[in-house]
Amino acid sequence: MDVLTPTGLGATATNAASAATESAIGADFETFLVMLTAQMKNQDPLNPLDSQDFATQLATFSGVEQQVKTNDLLAAFTSQFATSNLGEMAGWVGMQARMAIPAEFNGTPVEIVPNPPVFADRVELVVWDSRGTELQRVTLPPGDDPFQWAGVDAAGQPFPDGEYSFGIVSYAGGEVIDEATPEIFAEISEVRTINGQAIVALESGALYPATLVRGLR
Repeated sequence: MDVLTPTGLGATATNAASAATESAIGADFETFLVMLTAQMKNQDPLNPLDSQDFATQLATFSGVEQQVKTNDLLAAFTSQFATSNLGEMAGWVGMQARMAIPAEFNGTPVEIVPNPPVFADRVELVVWDSRGTELQRVTLPPGDDPFQWAGVDAAGQPFPDGEYSFGIVSYAGGEVIDEATPEIFAEISEVRTINGQAIVALESGALYPATLVRGLR
């Protein structure tokens, strides 16, 4: 399941949004200049614009001009920062990322890192299909040791290929003390930027923010 738009669409949206923002600010800037000039030309000579009001308008003019320059600088900085991050993350391609995301099951066991609270005395792995239907609950030993989910039902029949989500429910003294999404390992096939954000493309084709990566191997 893609969580972000593809690169082409993302880039188009980014350019359009940036152009629209610059156009709007530029239009406001030009409108302000025209209004200020017209006001100065048409003011009553017997009752000229108060000097304090004129100073306030000049300050506003300066503020608008500064906003335009600041936006340009921020846009340039964001672009450079994204490009720098992309270069640093190029080495991630081909590695397995540890992330709290759904898994694409294709018959191969999925490695899950449960990471329950240390004082939990019972841990359950909950499995849902892509429609959110609960399919299975598996009791795990307390602890953060990785678990290999084989993707088979109680009768030993494999589940269909597709996307599956997981949850970890932790108990202590028979009471639920924590519910969390466990982390899985997924291979990174590409690193890119979308809307100025660093994105990892997984082997399954899913796209996720690079900030979700909690480890690499």
